[in-house]
Amino acid sequence: MTLEVIENPYTRSPTLDTVLMVERTIKEYSGEFNRTEIWKKLPKQVMWQTFIVVLEYLESINKIATDKEGKIAYIWNPILANKLRSRKEIQ
Repeated sequence: MTLEVIENPYTRSPTLDTVLMVERTIKEYSGEFNRTEIWKKLPKQVMWQTFIVVLEYLESINKIATDKEGKIAYIWNPILANKLRSRKEIQ
C-alpha cells in the first residue's frame, strides 16, 4: 500500500486583507512601478508566491493591467461600472 501525496491547492491562498492591501498599493502607485517594486512598497510583508496569486486574480477581474515595460496600472473604473450596471440590457 502506497500513500499518495496530494498537494494542497490553497497553500498560497491570500486572505481578503492581503488582496485589499495589494489592490490599494497598486492603486496608489498606478503606472509607476513593476511587480517587484510594488511588492517592496507593500506596507506588510507578503510571500512572493502569494503576491503573484493576488496579481493574477486582480488581472482576471480587470482591476489591473501590465504595460509592455512591466509596469502595473490600476484600471478599475467604478463610475463606468455603475453606469453599465444601470442599463436595461444588463439588468
